[in-house]
Amino acid sequence: MAFASRENPDFCEENGFITEEEAPNFDYQRYFLWPIDEVCAYFKFKGLGDLESKIREHHLTADILCDITDEQLKTIGIEKLGQRLKILKMVEELHTKSLNFGIKSDLKIFNDPIHGHIELHPLCVAIIDTLQFQRLRDIKQLGACYRVFPGASHNRFEHSIGVCHLAGELVQSLRGKQPELNITKQDVLCVQIAGLCHDLGHGAFSHLFDNMFIPRVRPGLKWKHEQASVKMFDYLVEENNLIPVFSKYNLYKRDLDFIKEQIEGPRQHMQDTDWPYCGRPKVKGFLYEIVANKRNGIDVDKWDYFARDCHYLGINNNFDHARFMKFARVIEVDGHLQICSRDKECGDLYDMFYTRAMLHRRAYQHKVVRATQIMITEAFIHANDHLPITGKSGKTMKMSETIDDMSAYTTLSDWVYHRLLWSQEPKLKVAKDILMKVEKRDLYKCVGQTQPPKDKPFDKEKVKDFERDIAQLTKDDQCGGQTTLEPEDIIVDIVSLDYGMKSKNPIDHVRFYEKNNLGIAKEIRQDQVPQMVPNQFCEQLVRVFTRRSDSEAISAAEQAFKKWCEYQNTRHKCGDSFSMDLTPIKDIQLASANDNHQPGPIKKAKMINFDNEPRQ
Repeated sequence: MAFASRENPDFCEENGFITEEEAPNFDYQRYFLWPIDEVCAYFKFKGLGDLESKIREHHLTADILCDITDEQLKTIGIEKLGQRLKILKMVEELHTKSLNFGIKSDLKIFNDPIHGHIELHPLCVAIIDTLQFQRLRDIKQLGACYRVFPGASHNRFEHSIGVCHLAGELVQSLRGKQPELNITKQDVLCVQIAGLCHDLGHGAFSHLFDNMFIPRVRPGLKWKHEQASVKMFDYLVEENNLIPVFSKYNLYKRDLDFIKEQIEGPRQHMQDTDWPYCGRPKVKGFLYEIVANKRNGIDVDKWDYFARDCHYLGINNNFDHARFMKFARVIEVDGHLQICSRDKECGDLYDMFYTRAMLHRRAYQHKVVRATQIMITEAFIHANDHLPITGKSGKTMKMSETIDDMSAYTTLSDWVYHRLLWSQEPKLKVAKDILMKVEKRDLYKCVGQTQPPKDKPFDKEKVKDFERDIAQLTKDDQCGGQTTLEPEDIIVDIVSLDYGMKSKNPIDHVRFYEKNNLGIAKEIRQDQVPQMVPNQFCEQLVRVFTRRSDSEAISAAEQAFKKWCEYQNTRHKCGDSFSMDLTPIKDIQLASANDNHQPGPIKKAKMINFDNEPRQ
């Protein structure tokens, strides 16, 4: 601790200097807990003793001071700019002192194949070293994709660490460029922890569990893995007695609320209020756009999985998140502070959203991946009632019920696949037989796909009707009629592909600033938008699979599906083709063979995909 001297005039009282013997012994590590008297003593110690009356009048405790802004200081009557700047600097020094107690020596270095050597705060390390977080080592990031793309063996564990790192990089970048935002060390740490814990709630095989399994076995339940992430975070903190560790780094209840709000979003009962969050005030609303951006989908979660998934899938990543960080600025838009970008970065952001759509088309929703996901889901459904999992107090429950008991959910990961595969229990035989087919690549066969008209998407609620209709068509003489199928032999799989906001253009929800006007953010002008961008932002694929593997059944299903497409007025595509409709297609001028190369009629350029497909 520095003490006053005539060479160090910062440490002085109103009426003179403080000697070493007179210097108060402030508890910097826990300054959030200082009462009013302690705050007044510190102000006096810093030469601001004349403000004591205003501190007491407005009850400025230390936890309020930590988020105070220049505008708020003016509101309470501190009119001198010098005093306001000194207070803001003083608060920043308190943050620095509070977080400098032994942290640097406790930082852990992680060697990540995507981001290189990264440093993590000791509180993040304490979270990582728990059973609840280590569970993520056994959950494949891309679920069944590993069954098709042999390199996609990475897990939620390393993705979560990567998101934590990128969250810290972005918030520190904003903090360095715009000190007026008053981003505190506590803010930085909370954003990092939210990035670290955002996927704690994933079940076996990641999105297969929450998007395919749970809706089938618990219909009507509105449940997402983000809800489970928040419940698991609470359970992790309680089970490992981490509250004292959070307190050590000056993180308290409102900070834990802030972390959970970043993961799940606003609470239901607060969604219609002017400001739906309680963890941070409206003036710091931009912090909620870093880990999971509900406004436009530009967030560090995507940046990590773009880079990581592309690396392990063997697909090129066209988006450079480091460049985006260089141009990111926080600007007020319609009364809210938002993270904005330079106008010239519009094209790169279109690349980002196209990368998302491309990954879904080429990998996540690949027809063989979907067949594998459907089979694993069916195995889990058959096993749900016959695979007891032990939860809190020794209570046993179904696999689908573990989402209500974090003790049981902690034990649930991809291990359940092999538990079923090698089971000798008669009640699990159906599930085992399905997974044996997966192992031997005796997969459900895709007999074709189609797309509905842009303005008339198919209703997913009518899937059972579609399956019945196609099965009925196998009995039609025009389809052969010799091999007939039942509805349970047919699977209609409707897949939606988009840029992250269904039919909306996400760029419409991004604001941009110009080089010579850093404080004004606007919508991008039409003349600034690259010409080679999509004119639609969502599409629907309808694929048909058959559970039967004999060639007669496959042929019958294919012929019936072709006839069904005719009735639906859509074009049938064979099972080995896939859509390119989200790829930018523009009118081009074709040179005429005659007329000395004068422009010919405008035609559509036909896009052909030459990508190598994985083994099928």
